[in-house]
Amino acid sequence: MSSESWTLVSLLAVLVTAMAVAAVVVAVRLFRARRLLRDAGVPEDKKVIFWGALLYLVSPVDLVPDPVYLDDIGILLLALRSLHKAATDAGAGRAPDK
Repeated sequence: MSSESWTLVSLLAVLVTAMAVAAVVVAVRLFRARRLLRDAGVPEDKKVIFWGALLYLVSPVDLVPDPVYLDDIGILLLALRSLHKAATDAGAGRAPDK
């Protein structure tokens, strides 16, 4: 292989690794948000978003092929946003009344 080919392969490997790391970071944040929901007493129907996002993350069927994790990251971010809104509506993160 030529040096240009190795450069391209290396660049793609770095890009795929960076996207995989981003997906893991967002998944960890999603698990933390789930714990916040459980502690806040958010109804179970709102928690379905969490399980749907994780199912999509591990599903072999994706909108974009798996070497590109942009769709997975997008789904996880949308789930995080929805879970944060549900937790805020349930009163999580507010200071307790004295």
